Amino acid sequence: MKNYWKLWEYKTNASGRQRWQCKLDGGALNAAQLKQFSEDFIYDKKANPNSADAVYRSQFQTAQGPETETLRGPSNAKNPEEALQKAVKYFAQLQTEGGHWGGDYGGPMFLLPGLIIAAYVTETPFPATHADMMKRYMLNHQNEDGGWGLHIEGVSTMFGTVLQYVALRILGMDTKQETVVKALIWIHERGGATNIPSWGKFYLSVLGVYEWSGNNSLFPEMWLLPKWLPFHPSKYWCHSRMVYLPMAYCFGNKIKAKETALTAELKSELYKVPYASIDWAKARNECADTDLYYEQSGLLKLMNRLLNVYEKAPVKSLRKRAIGFCLRYINAEDVQTNFINIGPVNQVINSICIYHAYGKDSEQFKNHVERWNDYLWVAEDGMKMQGYNGSQFWDTAFAVQALAGHFDNGAVGNLEMKTIVDKALAFIERSQVCEEVHDSEEFFRHASVGGFPFSNAEHGWPITDCTAEGLKVLLQNGTTEPARLQQAADLILSFQNKDGGWASYELTRGPKWLELLNPSEIFGNIMIDHSYTECTSACVQSLVEFQKHFPDYKKTEVSEAIERGVEFILAQQREDGSWYGSWAVCFTYGTWFGVEALSKLRLTNYSREETRDETELRIQKALENATAFLLSKQNKDGGWGESFESCVQKKYVASAESQVVNTAWAVLALMEGNELGAALVGENTNKGIEKGIQFLVSKQLPDGDFPQQNINGVFNHNCMISYTNYRNIFPIWALNKYLSTKTL
Repeated sequence: MKNYWKLWEYKTNASGRQRWQCKLDGGALNAAQLKQFSEDFIYDKKANPNSADAVYRSQFQTAQGPETETLRGPSNAKNPEEALQKAVKYFAQLQTEGGHWGGDYGGPMFLLPGLIIAAYVTETPFPATHADMMKRYMLNHQNEDGGWGLHIEGVSTMFGTVLQYVALRILGMDTKQETVVKALIWIHERGGATNIPSWGKFYLSVLGVYEWSGNNSLFPEMWLLPKWLPFHPSKYWCHSRMVYLPMAYCFGNKIKAKETALTAELKSELYKVPYASIDWAKARNECADTDLYYEQSGLLKLMNRLLNVYEKAPVKSLRKRAIGFCLRYINAEDVQTNFINIGPVNQVINSICIYHAYGKDSEQFKNHVERWNDYLWVAEDGMKMQGYNGSQFWDTAFAVQALAGHFDNGAVGNLEMKTIVDKALAFIERSQVCEEVHDSEEFFRHASVGGFPFSNAEHGWPITDCTAEGLKVLLQNGTTEPARLQQAADLILSFQNKDGGWASYELTRGPKWLELLNPSEIFGNIMIDHSYTECTSACVQSLVEFQKHFPDYKKTEVSEAIERGVEFILAQQREDGSWYGSWAVCFTYGTWFGVEALSKLRLTNYSREETRDETELRIQKALENATAFLLSKQNKDGGWGESFESCVQKKYVASAESQVVNTAWAVLALMEGNELGAALVGENTNKGIEKGIQFLVSKQLPDGDFPQQNINGVFNHNCMISYTNYRNIFPIWALNKYLSTKTL
């Protein structure tokens, strides 16, 4: 551990709230100490842009084990049994007293600059220690060409580069420093900041260094339209809804920061031509080729032209009503989520709105600032803003399943393992949503009671697959009141879409053609909440498990939901036998979920007797095809390795080397498929499993950890995100299942 890592202390509580506190806050460092403080977080992006969460993990290491960051040698485990034992002992150390596992959920590079801009607009500076660590994080992840990507592994983009440039300037870097010079050259060589995508145009406008007239209308009056219209914003995916809501408020009020010497300098720096000569109407639709993932449709262009005409003379009474509704909705979201908000982008923009509406000294704004720290994470590459207020629940639900059966395997003592699992189960139980949100009908919220969130109960937004994984874990461990389990099952049933699948947070509310109105340029599938293989698989698995424990509870409804879910999963399988993964990288992940649901399904759950034989044959064929796909992608070293480009390009793209996480998913899928019947068990499959297990053993580090390799999470096809606990959870799960199968 480097000396100044010790100045950062991870704080949490029983609810799973996480924050990093610097022991020097309120104190001071001399110049030499401050220099060393910063240098202790210099990070070599070229070796691997993904930090290993060494600062967090160093705080949980026992005296028995050496420090994680010093270990790069091969495993000294002699066999899978020993590897599993070491892996469990290591991972158990990382569990908090509250029962969850904390971890780095960073990766997107546009989040932290948004928060820094919000802090500047609201005149709320960060402590010097935080500011220095934020600056260090951005500098660590600058690409060699001088730019920054959409995420830490991505090629340089105008969105990433302009936002980091602006954020670094806010944090005190001047235009003579080499990194700043390189960034500005990158921006100018690609046409200047008018080529930033629409989300970037918004941030620059709020900062006062880009004109609001250079944005396409964000039309606050959209919220006043009749709710039955298919394009009413209540039909949007909730993340888009909650981002474009405060954006519309800012646009309607033309909010911008006070003009300062810095904003005047930025106006002269960011553009290739004098600021006063920029054609803002033309700039509205400009976007650098480096950023363009989703092009504007003809329908969106037409809508923008019409709304931009309206903006020349908006109806004042309608604009006032619309802005009023937006503010009420923002207030409701703040209260419903305890000021955490659904995600980091709307947290940042809501903060600006609340500052504008109620002032810096208002309780509402102070509550927002208090929650900023919930999104910040410290790792060896500096301080970043996470894609949520953590992945506590999600990681813990997977961890419990990965650890299942260790009592029988003898990997660690029964008493020790019982303590670990009991603490995790208590956290999972505490995370269940027990009360409905206020004003749910007025502000378009689906029912919440019985659900489980991605992070913790304070956040309050239940998610379909989180609810399913929570229900599955509690059913398997038999510790929860039946009424609460039934509430979770009821909520899952209420989430099922007409196509038989499950989306992420809510029912799919709008038609698919709404994606034609996607204005983001940088993300795909953001307008509606689509059905996903992973969400559907998790929900099917949980309902199958639920029906085992409650065979008479809504028997027909549950059986039909399972049947429809299976049909959706079968329909999503590709010709090559794979499933696309929308929430992690990518086909190994999606295929594991597809196989999990089909292999765990017991055909007696079906409501129609005559469909059993036909469905059984289709499931068996689907599993055989999935097995063939996975075996075709296995590398010579026994592992699997998939690049994030699979998510972007929607075809399998191999990574440069095998990855422990992809390998664990593939091995789990192969073992699950084999459990269905002898028709799937072949010599090649067994060899593939054995080689995959040996690869995992060979990659284990001496202390029982596994190496942090490529980024493995994704959202909206184009932006990657980190899950540092995956490198422990899934190898443990695969090794555990392998040994459990061997003892049968």
